[in-house]
Amino acid sequence: MTSTTLFGPLFGADRVDRTLDDAAWIRALLDVEVALSRAAAEHGAVPLAHAEVIAEAAGDLKIDVDELGAAAVEGGNPVIPLVRLLRSAAGGDAAKAVHPGATSQDVMDSALVLLVRRASEVVLEDLRAAADAAARLAAAHRDTPMIARTLGQQALPSTFGLVAAGWCAGLDRGRARLRAVVDGLPVQFGGAAGTLAALHPHGPAVADSLADALGLARQGVPWHTERTRVGELAGALGVAAGACAKPATDVVLLAGTELGEVSEAAPGDSSSMPHKRNPIAAVTARASARRAPGLVATLLAEMDHEHQRAAGPWHAEWQTLTDLLRATGGAASRLRVCLEGLVVHPDAMARNLALTSPAEAPHHAGELVDRVLGAR
Repeated sequence: MTSTTLFGPLFGADRVDRTLDDAAWIRALLDVEVALSRAAAEHGAVPLAHAEVIAEAAGDLKIDVDELGAAAVEGGNPVIPLVRLLRSAAGGDAAKAVHPGATSQDVMDSALVLLVRRASEVVLEDLRAAADAAARLAAAHRDTPMIARTLGQQALPSTFGLVAAGWCAGLDRGRARLRAVVDGLPVQFGGAAGTLAALHPHGPAVADSLADALGLARQGVPWHTERTRVGELAGALGVAAGACAKPATDVVLLAGTELGEVSEAAPGDSSSMPHKRNPIAAVTARASARRAPGLVATLLAEMDHEHQRAAGPWHAEWQTLTDLLRATGGAASRLRVCLEGLVVHPDAMARNLALTSPAEAPHHAGELVDRVLGAR
């Protein structure tokens, strides 16, 4: 389910949405077409003057999203009608320099990578902020005693600082892996059958120049049906969502009436029970994160692209991947709100600890917190 203005803010996906909406898609597609014409001109495959005409035409082009969407049905993607519009806008001989040597998948995949890069900056920012908030909690409560719970039961003494340090470590790992995968995503440029034949002898050089112009990694070889990068991205987004789900789940449990060890700065009310103070940021972070595994599984199941161009699995990636970005982005955004305003109640922790254990901090807890914070 794609996000909407009704549910986007509720589940934290509103900022990510702005990088993935229809206007963002069209902008990314045009960015690729303009960069491609300029890359081809750099190697003499098209005249430089024509590439500049195309850039100007793309900047002035007015696109009716509904019309473009309807026109995409015939060819199975929006690049085909968009290229027609851009060629018409460029006019004359410059029209021939639009989409040089490319196939529709080149433009769609490269545009999708651009969108992933742009959306991921929002996600990564929220992941870092959530991890920083967890680190501050860990430092502030390095020696605040509380009971550890295993299998739902009270276990041995721990500290809240150590709990928060664990949240921080998971968020940092998830963010670092997502950063590495996103930074490694390459341009896509292979032509009709992945051979770059239409731009011989300049094809590989144009592909590298296109990557450089778009700020993407170079591809090595076209990856039209070699989708391990998409699978790696799905996994990294899923892990990041899971890293958000862990602290969100803990906050929901620790904020329960019977425990009362933490509370959110701006808890939500109940429509029928005014005494309740619900940890809504944690609840919605958890809800967003729970959407991620199914989307990850869908993307992994779509990796068996047949021969040199896939009939169906490729098309299924577009909305699945953008929905996964929304789910992970929403989880990170709502967790950030939760942790940045989290209120800790040491008195409740001490009360609950006294039920089964002496009120003393365990050995090594502070040292372990220091290790996590020192490694950041």
